[in-house]
Amino acid sequence: MEAGARVWISDTDGDDAWILCEVTSRTDTHLNVQTISSPSKTFTRPRVQASNSDEAIELKYDGVELANTPLSDTEKAEGKDSDMITLPHLHEPAILHAIGDRFDRGEIYTWTGPVLIAVNPFQRLPLYTTEILEKYRRAGLLRSQGMNSSKLGPHVYAIADLSYRQMMAPERISQSILISGESGAGKTESTKIVMLYLTTLGTAHIGDDGKEEKAGDLSIMERVLQSNPILEAFGNARTLRNDNSSRFGKFIELGFSRSGSLLGAKVQTYLLEKVRLGFHASGERNYHIFYQLLRGATDEQKKKYNFHDGDTHGIELSNYYHYTGQGGAPSLREFSDEDGFEYTLKAMRSIGWDGTKIDKVLSLIAGLLHLGQINFDSMENEGGQEVAVIADETELKSAAMLLGVDETKLKTALTERILITRGEAITIQLAPEKAIDSRDALTKTIYGALFLWVVSEVNKSIIWKNESEVRSSTGVLDIFGFECFATNSFEQLCINFTNEALQQQFNKFIFKMEQAEYEREKIQWDFISFPDNQDCLDTIQSKPNGILAMLDDECRLGARGNDRNWADRLYQHFIPNKNQVESENTRFGASPIEKSKAIFTIRHFAGPVKYTATTGFLEKNKDEIPVTAQNLFDSADSWLIKDIYAIQKLETEERSSNSKPGKPSMTKTVGQQFKEQLTQLMTKIESTQPHYIRCLKPNDSAKPNMLTRRRLTEQLRYGGVLEAVRVARMGFPVRLNHDHFFKHYRMVLPTDTNDVLPWSLEGQDAQSLCVKLVDCLLKRGKTDAESGAKSVNEAGITRAEKIRRMQVQPIPMVLPRTDVQLGATKVFMRKPAHDALEAHRVYHQSASATLLQAWIRGLQKRVQYLITTEAIQTIQRFYRGCKGREKWWKLRESVAGDLLTKNFRMLIVLRRFRRAKCGTVLLQGVYRGHATRRQLAAVKVQSQYRMRKQHYSYKTLRTAVISLQCRQRRGTAKNILAALKHEQKDIGKLKANNEKLKLEMASLKAMLAAEAQNSATKVASENQLREKEAEIAKLEKRIIELETELEKEKERVRKLEKKLEAEKSRSSRREDEISALRQQNQNIKNMAVSSSRSSIPTGEKVIVDDSKELAEQKALVARLEQELEREKSSRKTADGEVIRLRAEINGVKLNDEEVAALIPTGDGVSAALTPLDFEPTIERKGTTETDDSGIISDPRDDEVLPQVSTPIRPSEPTIANLEKPEKHVMKNLLKSPSDYFPLIRRGHLNKVEKDAEVISSGWNVEVTSRKEREETLRDDAHQFELRIKQFANMLEQGIEVTMWQMNRNVDFGTEAQDEFSVKGSQVQLKLHRRGEFLVQAALTFSMKGGYLSKALNRRKDKAALEPLSVTEILEVRAGCHGYDQNQLPSSTSRKTKSGENKYSSQFITLKASPTPIASTRLYFLKFKSRGSRNDLLFGLRGLLADLQINEGVNISTIQNPQLQNGNKTASPSRSRPGDPNSDNKMSVLPPNAENIMIPLTEVHKVIDAERQAYDRLLLILLQGSSDLKSCEDDMMALRGSLDVVIAESKQKDKIQAQDSKLIMQLSKKLETLLMDNEDLRDRNENLHNRVVALESEKLGVYET
Repeated sequence: MEAGARVWISDTDGDDAWILCEVTSRTDTHLNVQTISSPSKTFTRPRVQASNSDEAIELKYDGVELANTPLSDTEKAEGKDSDMITLPHLHEPAILHAIGDRFDRGEIYTWTGPVLIAVNPFQRLPLYTTEILEKYRRAGLLRSQGMNSSKLGPHVYAIADLSYRQMMAPERISQSILISGESGAGKTESTKIVMLYLTTLGTAHIGDDGKEEKAGDLSIMERVLQSNPILEAFGNARTLRNDNSSRFGKFIELGFSRSGSLLGAKVQTYLLEKVRLGFHASGERNYHIFYQLLRGATDEQKKKYNFHDGDTHGIELSNYYHYTGQGGAPSLREFSDEDGFEYTLKAMRSIGWDGTKIDKVLSLIAGLLHLGQINFDSMENEGGQEVAVIADETELKSAAMLLGVDETKLKTALTERILITRGEAITIQLAPEKAIDSRDALTKTIYGALFLWVVSEVNKSIIWKNESEVRSSTGVLDIFGFECFATNSFEQLCINFTNEALQQQFNKFIFKMEQAEYEREKIQWDFISFPDNQDCLDTIQSKPNGILAMLDDECRLGARGNDRNWADRLYQHFIPNKNQVESENTRFGASPIEKSKAIFTIRHFAGPVKYTATTGFLEKNKDEIPVTAQNLFDSADSWLIKDIYAIQKLETEERSSNSKPGKPSMTKTVGQQFKEQLTQLMTKIESTQPHYIRCLKPNDSAKPNMLTRRRLTEQLRYGGVLEAVRVARMGFPVRLNHDHFFKHYRMVLPTDTNDVLPWSLEGQDAQSLCVKLVDCLLKRGKTDAESGAKSVNEAGITRAEKIRRMQVQPIPMVLPRTDVQLGATKVFMRKPAHDALEAHRVYHQSASATLLQAWIRGLQKRVQYLITTEAIQTIQRFYRGCKGREKWWKLRESVAGDLLTKNFRMLIVLRRFRRAKCGTVLLQGVYRGHATRRQLAAVKVQSQYRMRKQHYSYKTLRTAVISLQCRQRRGTAKNILAALKHEQKDIGKLKANNEKLKLEMASLKAMLAAEAQNSATKVASENQLREKEAEIAKLEKRIIELETELEKEKERVRKLEKKLEAEKSRSSRREDEISALRQQNQNIKNMAVSSSRSSIPTGEKVIVDDSKELAEQKALVARLEQELEREKSSRKTADGEVIRLRAEINGVKLNDEEVAALIPTGDGVSAALTPLDFEPTIERKGTTETDDSGIISDPRDDEVLPQVSTPIRPSEPTIANLEKPEKHVMKNLLKSPSDYFPLIRRGHLNKVEKDAEVISSGWNVEVTSRKEREETLRDDAHQFELRIKQFANMLEQGIEVTMWQMNRNVDFGTEAQDEFSVKGSQVQLKLHRRGEFLVQAALTFSMKGGYLSKALNRRKDKAALEPLSVTEILEVRAGCHGYDQNQLPSSTSRKTKSGENKYSSQFITLKASPTPIASTRLYFLKFKSRGSRNDLLFGLRGLLADLQINEGVNISTIQNPQLQNGNKTASPSRSRPGDPNSDNKMSVLPPNAENIMIPLTEVHKVIDAERQAYDRLLLILLQGSSDLKSCEDDMMALRGSLDVVIAESKQKDKIQAQDSKLIMQLSKKLETLLMDNEDLRDRNENLHNRVVALESEKLGVYET
């Protein structure tokens, strides 16, 4: 212990127990130290002389121990401190410091040789997860197979795995794991963890034995684990130190088969603390089951067990009952009693208890609670003695009912006592105090028997079935630790007796391990005496003079025996002399004062403990069942009471081996039972290979992250850990590895060169170097002892040697060679040898540190000198520089003064010169200006005269030109006005212009979008584009409003037409009356005009003059003209904005005049409506009527005529026309009847037909007759026509398709460029009608939100593209035309899957009209099936056909005779119903066309011809559809066959490639085998030659 060494100093006052200090100085008598944490605090400890003469050279100081070298963080992370047996100094402070340091790092487990120390953290740590368990399981499995595995830290899993692997070794030695510690140290939790690990390993091979659990049964692992909650509920209680303290000891033996499978388990319990039932201290609790029942029972159970909350007066049930409320009934911190009750019931059911058994057990627990509520009053009997009577019979009845016993006998058992003397029974009535004791004793007896019964039932559930199958076992012992309280009684004596026996076994085990260590290292050693506590065990258990034996003798005396007499017997035997206070074996002792108080002391291995004999030793040892209680149990009706009583009798009664059969059995005392159980336990442990876990409690407050070192020291002492360490270190306490020893002590010989003793271990044998180092150390020690003290002033020594001689010299290393033993892997040293080496190591370290400090101080001084010198030189240079700059500055000032004077004089002269110059220039300017103005005055007058003359001529010419232009423009305007009025009658043309304007605006939008895309970086252009788009939107809105107003005006015109029709009817009636009058006055000759009028055929039309109606019509037309004038101006404004915007896009800016000049006139301007000529028509009265649907009906009969459209006539004839002869009748008969009759619409009426049932017939249906074929074709045609007719409604509702939209641009001289604006998007295709005509319809494409939008209620349709007008569709084709469907891009960045767009039969291609940004627009639509594709294909084609027929040019010659005659100049357009300008679009008829009569037969012929043509086309189309479907099916089948062939070909190629590869590998392998065979053959031949040569040498034959 040289100066600077670290030591531990004992602290008797504080909680640290030991303080880390540093030695400041040492003398022969004292040691001075200072604390490291506070250097100002010092201590002085005296020297203690060693009692052993062999240790005379050892320096020992009172309460001082050497400290170990601190480990680095890296070494701690590597786990160098995980095993304390490897520490150089292993003593109480070293162990305490190592455990505390690891606890601060969250590492609660530490090895001490074979003992695992576990510190309770009082918090949940992530140390028991499935991953960690699996890690230790794999590591143990690898070690058991002889394979290296990663070294894992200390853990309870490690010791459990070690026991399992050793059990599964070939020797099949059973194992035992002994877990001990005081209450709250974590024994119960450690037991659970060990059992979990062992059962997990045991069930990993559950299938090896071929046995399986029945369906619905729990596995043996689950049953074993489920037994813990039951035992904890009945055997654990809350104490001041622990919330879940086990108040009994248990040994759980797990049986395993040959394969390591868990077969079952059995539990053995020891010494249940029954005294807790009658009394427990404040803050503590009774057993858990009572509180779980009171707090976790349901209302029904409470009613059943008579737990009435109303009787408690507001107090909680657990506080109300006597047996549960003594300690305040506190709640547990970890879990609630309600949850614990559910967990306990679940465990009971898991091990096979049915509802009846559970209810019976709970009833018994409730009966004990009611039994504790029975109180007693005092009364005098006939003899005048105070006897006890029950105060409240209600509780007695409840207790008897729930316990299942007779109420009268229960009352007798509580208030009376029966003594049997000489075969006679004497009944004694008890006093109230004795009655309370009798009640508590009965409760203890019943509960103790119930606990034994519960353990027995648990064993029945988990025990193995066949004893022969158990090959080995592992036992887990959860036993109480050493206890020492202020007042110790019988329970503490039994507990400490158990710990004495376990400590003796532990000492023997450690001693055997030490011997095995020495033998394994092959060192020389003598017999080591280890501490033996057999004398303490004999003091307690020996017969006939042991403490327990004399206690049993005293109990057999009956009423004559008492606690005081027993104590006196102990004093007389162990300390018979008067002044003797200690027995001969020093284990028993008592002072005179203690004798007077009946107190005796037993010196255990952990320390002395004082026991008070008057605390009921005899009563606790007897634990007998009174006769009244026996009678109560024998006559009980409850089967549970009888069962538990039978188990209790089996445990407490014994029969002497030599007694006669008729002799009654004797009752065992508790001491006898305990000794027998302990003997069996020790026998079991000694027959197994033990493993030890010592649980420690860091503090008494149960707080996490807090460690009280003094409490930890006491537990280490009580747990026998320090004793085990002392045993381990009695021989060679210091053990170091060869590498560590050489590196640690090589510095002790600094003068030895590398040749004598190397400094490095590289390439050297560590053991031989250690031997050489020890020899050199002993030789140097002998040399130093002989030479004596060395002088510091000796000449020729080095500076380092001089410094070493100046230090305090340590004791020479003169020690026996046997104190240092070199083993196979370690160096073993005794304490004196290790202290001497440490002293010399510290000495050389101090000398080296002094030398290093001297060099560092010299270096510091030299650096300081150089810095000072550099600073002085810098100051000098700065001073000289300042002096030189001062001289230079003065010289510069003199030169600057001269220069300043020169410049000042120069400026004065310069100012004079400039003034003179300015005056001269000013004078010259004034003169020259006067002369020039006089000259220019004449020129100005002449210019004014000429200008006036030319201006007058210009104004005259301008006036004439303007007048001429105005006249010309007026004529032009009149012509335009006339044309506009004429065109204004055609409202359809106005709408066409509107549509044209909309198309221009759409094109303009596209151009703007393209321009904006190309000029995305120009912020100003984007803003201007947005403004123009807003203006265009406003114009479009205005156009829509004007169209709406036009529709309203049209409606008004229709109303007026109806009104005119009514007037026509009235005129017709008046004409009929006039005709009747004319027939009566046929003889009047002057009524020619009237008669001529009466001769007009019925149904002909005349003009009715009504000036008032015409005036109203003119006013209406005037208003319409005004509205259309406003529309005209708005449209001009829109055209001007469009022109200006186009110019700005092209980089040209136009003013208003230029824009007005560019606005188109004539046909380019939308015409206004002109007044319409409405001519009244006189129709035939009562003939035909036309309804709104256009169907002509005859009111005279119910026969439905064919549907026709409203007759369209070019003009109405006047009376003058009717008087003309019919000249063109024959000529007009040559025309087609369709010119005079309406277009016939085939099909059904406007009513919606129900969907007819689909008939499974088609073009290819097998038929047997012509009639069947015609009926089949009729049905197919009807369904086909109906499906096409209903397509419009289906399309208006929307169809889900996958769409691609491609714009193809073809520039001159360049290749076509394809651009997809929509790529494989799921869209909904809809037909949107904006009017009654198909021209106004358009196809819209909208996309729906996805799943996320639907979940967020944001699923709204959004347009994928601009609507496609029906008029823009140029072509509808089946398949994917214009682009390969397999090359169609995907909507995302992923590549299109191979074969995703494989079949073109699911595609439709729409070709649209070109736009300014695309020369070709193609729409590719993909459907889920060919059927839906074909429906849309025929539907779209039918829609385009309707557009062509109803609103396009005529194609057929059936209704166009001009085309039949070759007249190609006829009007190409077809009139629409209700078109006012239809007279200009039809063929021109003669003026008397109204008088032409057409025979009905001709009409029917024309109708039949049209029907025949329609049916012919329909049948051809139907047959073509069927053929197309058949061709597509064949093509699909062929393509599928082709795919199968291609797949098979690829598979064959793949198999062929694999075969080729395998053949190559086999060839290489065969070649390698042949080469190896050749090598083996050569080696065999060489070996044969060598054998022959050797044999020849042996025989003496040599080759010549």
